[in-house]
Amino acid sequence: MVRDGDFVAIFNSIHRVMKAEKVLKEHLLPILLIPAPRALRADCGLAIRYAAADRQAVEGVLSASGLLPEEIFVREGESYRRCDGPGDGSARA
Repeated sequence: MVRDGDFVAIFNSIHRVMKAEKVLKEHLLPILLIPAPRALRADCGLAIRYAAADRQAVEGVLSASGLLPEEIFVREGESYRRCDGPGDGSARA
């Protein structure tokens, strides 16, 4: 369901993730609402998946809408790396 290089946005409530999905789809962005991967802690159990090519647009819309995720991860092989913030691609230790 999550391919290598895809980003996964984790939200702190079902309300926020559903609102984020609605806003992103209104902007015609290619995202998918998915069950949160087991490897990631997610209070609401859902996450939004998007491709690296769409990261700037997705996170820009979320930021402008006041819907930044609690955490963002990128899939790298069999694991996930936590990213510091929108669009930077860096990892936290």
